[in-house]
This record gives sequence, structure tokens and C-alpha cells, in this order.
Amino acid sequence: MVLDGYTLTEGDRAAWSALDRLGNVEIFDRSSPDEVLARAQAARVLIVNKARIGTDVIEASSRLRLIAVTATGYDCVDVVAASRRGIAVANVPEYGTDSVAQFTFALLLELCHRVGLHAEAVRSGDWSRSPDFCFWRTPQLELAGLTLGIIGYGRIGRRVGEIAAAFGMRVLACSRQARRAGGVNPLIERQSAHDQGADAPRSPVRFVSMDDLVSQSDVISLHCPLTNETRGLINRELLRRMKPTAFLINTSRGGLVVDADLADALNSAGLAGAALDVISSEPVASDNPLLTARNCLITPHIAWATTAARRRLLDCTIANVEAFLTGRPINIVRDLSTLK
Repeated sequence: MVLDGYTLTEGDRAAWSALDRLGNVEIFDRSSPDEVLARAQAARVLIVNKARIGTDVIEASSRLRLIAVTATGYDCVDVVAASRRGIAVANVPEYGTDSVAQFTFALLLELCHRVGLHAEAVRSGDWSRSPDFCFWRTPQLELAGLTLGIIGYGRIGRRVGEIAAAFGMRVLACSRQARRAGGVNPLIERQSAHDQGADAPRSPVRFVSMDDLVSQSDVISLHCPLTNETRGLINRELLRRMKPTAFLINTSRGGLVVDADLADALNSAGLAGAALDVISSEPVASDNPLLTARNCLITPHIAWATTAARRRLLDCTIANVEAFLTGRPINIVRDLSTLK
């Protein structure tokens, strides 16, 4: 049972055809919460992206044996409740590393150069009317020599660090045991074991405390999972400790950021700019304060969505289901809060 397959395959039923040899398949583009509850009760295997699989769904689904998440993050699933019922949860550990890292720099470079704004100015005739051979509407910023702080140093974080180093940036990251002090939520970066493989790419990086990372970075990029400990990590207290000239980039999870606190920091010039591909509630609410915040770029959660990445994601999800049904499960996850 595919509960919300549209964003992965754009409604293309044929894309899921490899599942047909594994059993009876039902595919839905989208499922409301009530539909999730009703549809899950008939399923042995659920394939989900963002549809929330909470305790109510799990307890009501007596046939359910596997929840396959078409993503790396699996915070849409109550993993504790699933484990209690003996239901396995599988994710796709790596499919979008290059795509998300690339998009991280697309956001950062847009903050540095506002390419779209200047291209539109040319199209509207501003260059044709200019008395000079060039003009700029915003300061043009160079990355070389600036400091990038990475919060969440798994595969994507490492790849972002490599790209930053190629731009000539100094790269800082939080150590795995870093703790926040002074009343700010603790960050305990607990990536799954697959994020720490020996074959993972290396990048020049210096591990520092969260305090040092926040105070020294010209750009902070978020790449950590959303857990009870990281929810609301970027809040008023932390933002006050950032440089007023700094940028914040989030291509990870919207819930890491307290939207109102970030909007206040941007509007009061406590922060130079932000670029977000994720928001705490998606689709973004029309009254979200970040929509009108000063120098805040928001894109509709598309860092993962290159054609190549979506193909890898679909292939790995189908492989996860097949491996489970043939008794050789792969990519089975646990509740992040249980990892030490």
C-alpha cells in the first residue's frame, strides 16, 4: 500500500511496477489522516513519505509488518510504537547526498548574489537604462575566507563541507557529544550507523563546541535529524549568539527552527539572511511569519527532488520491500532517541 506516492513519481503508476511481482499493490497519490487509518488496516506493507503513521494507525493495523519510508528521515513514523508491535521500519539511508548538498549551495549563492533578482531587473529594462556598464541591487559577497558551521555531520554534512572547502571556506562542525549550555536545547547528534561508514567522504573540518560554532560561523547550515532533542534547536537564544552578518541555511527539517524566533531575528537585523527549503509545517501556512521576514528565501522542499535522486529513492525503497519479504531485511531503523 503506497499512501502518498505522488511527490516521488508524479502519479506514474508504471514507476512502481517492480512491486507487482511481490504481491497485490495499491497506490494512492495522497492520503488524508482518516484515509491513512482506514487504508493501513488492509496492508501488510505500508510505503509512506510524509503520511503520519502514529500509534493509532499502528495499533489498528493487525496485518502490518513493514513500514517503508521513501526518505532518509523517518520522523513521520512512531518507531517506538512500531517496535512494540514488532513492525519493522525501513528508510533509504543515502539517495540525495549530492542533490541536497548542491541545493544547499544554490541557496547560499542566491543569498550572496541574488541572481534571480538581478536577472529580473535586466529583463525589466534596468540594465538598458543604466548609465554604467554594470549595477547591483544587493551587496555581492565572496565565500572564500568565510566560516561555515555545519550542524549534523553525516553524509550530507560532510559533502557540504567538501564543497565549502573548495570555495575556500573554513569549515566547523559540532562533535557528536556536543551539548548546548545556558538554557538552549541540547544537541546530541546521533546519526545512524550507516552515516559513519568507512567509505564516507572526508572533508577538511574542525570539530568545535556548539557555542564556538554559533559564535564563529558566517554561515550555519543544518543537516541533523529532527528528534525531541533537536526540535526547536534554532531558537531565540541561539540566534542571539550568531553574528548579525551571518546566514542560516536549512535543507534538513523545518522543525529544527522556531519560525517566529527566526523571523524576529531577521526583521530586527539580528541576522543578515536565511534560506530555507523546509518549514515547521508543510505546506507553509499563509500566515507563517517567515513569508514576510526580511531577506528570507523559502523554497518548497525540493532539495531532494532531482530526477536522479528520486530514481535512486524509488529503486532503494522497492529493494527494501523485496529484501524484507524474502527474509533478508535491509536498512531497518531504530528510534534515534535510543541510540547512545
